[in-house]
Amino acid sequence: MPAPIRLRELIRTIRTARTQAEEREMIQKECAAIRSSFREEDNTYRCRNVAKLLYMHMLGYPAHFGQLECLKLIASQKFTDKRIGYLGAMLLLDERQDVHLLMTNCIKNDLNHSTQYVQGLALCTLGCMGSSEMCRDLAGEVEKLLKTSNSYLRKKAALCAVHVIRKVPELMEMFLPATKNLLSEKNHGEILHTSVVLLTEMCERSPDMLSHFRKLVPQLVRILKNLIMSGYSPEHDVSGISDPFLQVRILRLLRILGKGDDDSSEAMNDILAQVATNTETSKNVGNAILYETVLTIMDIKSESGLRVLAINILGRFLLNNDKNIRYVALTSLLKTVQTDHNAVQRHRSTIVDCLKDLDVSIKRRAMELSFALVNGNNIRGMMKELLYFLDSCDPDFKADCASGIFLAAEKYAPSKRWHIDTIMRVLTTAGSYVRDDSVPNLIQLITNSVEMHAYTVQRLYKALLDDISQQPLVQVASWCIGEYGDLLVSGQCEEEEPIQVSEDEVLDVLEGLLVSNLSTPVTRGYSLTAIMKLSTRFSSLNRIKKVVSIYGSSIDVELQQRAVEYNALFKKYDHMRPALLERMPIMEKTGTNGPAEIVQTNGETESTILDTKHLPSITQPASQVVIPPMTAYNKNGLKIEFTFERSNPNPNIAVITIHATNSTEADMTEFVFQAAVPKVCSFPSSSTQPLRMRVKLTYTHKGSPVQDLAEVV
Repeated sequence: MPAPIRLRELIRTIRTARTQAEEREMIQKECAAIRSSFREEDNTYRCRNVAKLLYMHMLGYPAHFGQLECLKLIASQKFTDKRIGYLGAMLLLDERQDVHLLMTNCIKNDLNHSTQYVQGLALCTLGCMGSSEMCRDLAGEVEKLLKTSNSYLRKKAALCAVHVIRKVPELMEMFLPATKNLLSEKNHGEILHTSVVLLTEMCERSPDMLSHFRKLVPQLVRILKNLIMSGYSPEHDVSGISDPFLQVRILRLLRILGKGDDDSSEAMNDILAQVATNTETSKNVGNAILYETVLTIMDIKSESGLRVLAINILGRFLLNNDKNIRYVALTSLLKTVQTDHNAVQRHRSTIVDCLKDLDVSIKRRAMELSFALVNGNNIRGMMKELLYFLDSCDPDFKADCASGIFLAAEKYAPSKRWHIDTIMRVLTTAGSYVRDDSVPNLIQLITNSVEMHAYTVQRLYKALLDDISQQPLVQVASWCIGEYGDLLVSGQCEEEEPIQVSEDEVLDVLEGLLVSNLSTPVTRGYSLTAIMKLSTRFSSLNRIKKVVSIYGSSIDVELQQRAVEYNALFKKYDHMRPALLERMPIMEKTGTNGPAEIVQTNGETESTILDTKHLPSITQPASQVVIPPMTAYNKNGLKIEFTFERSNPNPNIAVITIHATNSTEADMTEFVFQAAVPKVCSFPSSSTQPLRMRVKLTYTHKGSPVQDLAEVV
């Protein structure tokens, strides 16, 4: 056969290809020639063919058929063959291949070779792709080379030992005697760097090793001090800094050794302060060292002054023109803001300026850090900046920013009016992006702010006149108009100049929401319910009845059901309508996602409609009489029992729990239990008075809807 082309010629030929198809054709043709050469056991050009195969593998073409040829090259006595063979093994083989088992004996022989460069090839290959079985078999040879006087081999043996420890952690103690003298080396690049890497790996994986190597802290401090105090060394100098790679590795090891240990932390405080103050920051190399220094200071038990120095370094990073440095600084400050809040607060203005950065990642980190800095003292200023950011930020940020503002306002609001104004500002600017829980949370806030009802409903009504595209805002406004519409038309508002609005104008707005293309089905449900609520607050009863009857034939099933039920209230159950449509009482949260409670107001319990999913506790008279269980309903196979329990913090509150059972053979689906409690007068605790409750049951049984009303005493 003619001699195959050389690697350089193959590269030149492939680069002349003008299309992907043309390149693929060239590769396939050359692979066919290489396969033929392998089949004929042509040893002359095996090294050249494997080298070309590796180049094609790096281009993304399959080259697995050359695995055995790599093993043959490794077994060769020529160094050039071994070099290509080991390179091919590192690229083409991994632990999932059975072929690598055949390499163990070859690597063992080469680890004991008389030539250091052959030993180096074997160490590199074992440290790159050695399996756990290979590491167990060859760990002894690696440990022997770790003790040799040859610095070239000791460096490679240390790196190979790192791989062995990762694969077989129980072999760690084997390398312990060999590590004792590693840090005494004077050669930075050859031994010290790899020694620190090996020590770091051992400390991270074993608490015993961590305790054992803590005695090396003074030695590591001495090495680091020599590095920063030494003069110019052309062999290790990078941008005017002596061996920055070794400095970074030592700082990382010190961080592990000093974490949670007072003595070790105290021993390294001084050197960390020297590195933080003496490192040149004009080059990126110095910034890398400073960043590692900051991380070490924050992780160990460092002095308070040193921690302030570290945070000030991150503050200077925020002013750097390099986006990566600014991002790193923001991420680090976010991790330390909880433990060093006051120190981070000093850089608040710089952090807020990062909200204007063009880089998306920096803006997100700056937003998260800004929310972490909010407290009761700066809530007004920070909210002003964050609301401005909410107005101008990309849509991807609006949901998270709105949620953050809601949480911060709930925690640190200086007044209820400010709280309501802030949340309304969010809803008017980014209402479509707020999360689903924002609407009920705002409704609860408004309900509990009794003195702000007139102000709130007036502000929300004005907002509806300006824009009905923000659906969460429209839903909250509809709810408030339904609850406090009488306050809106009365013109009573102490907070600001009251507006003059008639009942018809209010109903026009709500009816407009029902027919608007911008309204979602949920929003239409809010609007229809608001109109129904106004039937007990406005005098325009005929107009409200007409609207409700129209939507009794709506194609929206939810809206139709609401309208049919409301229409029934006007006819069959009109005597219950005023009680059912009373204003909602003050609601109190019992947990993050828990139900609301109905609490006593001026000795009265407001009427409401309760859902079995979140059964609230109902205020009872201050009677200490134990209430026995009772059967509230028993009809058509459905039995509902009440059990009563006094609330521990407040004995005046009794928690009612319902137990519903179905004794029929068919399932009852879509079961809803609703209860309405009319107003009752307060009375002395010595007396016992009944509490009347009207209940409504809705469910589907054997394919037919069932609905029933009952009264429980």
